[in-house]
Amino acid sequence: MKRPLLIAVAGAALLGVALYALVPFSADVGSVVLRDDDRDMVARGAGIYQENCASCHGANLEGQPNWRVAGADGRLPVPPHDASGHTWHHNGDTLFRLTKYGTGALIGDPDYASNMPIYDGVLTDDEIIAVLSYIKSTWPEDIRARHDEMENR
Repeated sequence: MKRPLLIAVAGAALLGVALYALVPFSADVGSVVLRDDDRDMVARGAGIYQENCASCHGANLEGQPNWRVAGADGRLPVPPHDASGHTWHHNGDTLFRLTKYGTGALIGDPDYASNMPIYDGVLTDDEIIAVLSYIKSTWPEDIRARHDEMENR
């Protein structure tokens, strides 16, 4: 009786190792890599940004005025994604999770009020990464280098 159990456990372990090795990692597991130096990725991201993000964040990533001061509704205006904003202060994984799941999920507060839509089920993981890659590609070289440094810590 012990031998069949041992064989079953060993088989399950081997199957788990095989799946781990063969299944590509999802962006959800903290493996987000922005590809701001990939022209095709950036071009794709620019188009997706224009279709899904520019109406709020601006065609030139400029955001809304006074984006650091909450409005009468208690919500913050839309921040810029250009060098004047704070986007580049966050690593790729944080930016990805914020875009896909929303600020409330990121900070553990499901009641957090935000005008930022949740893109889970709207954009694929690859589309979100393309948009973030496009945004990063617009930053000045020194800010991109600082972001790369943060990513490599």
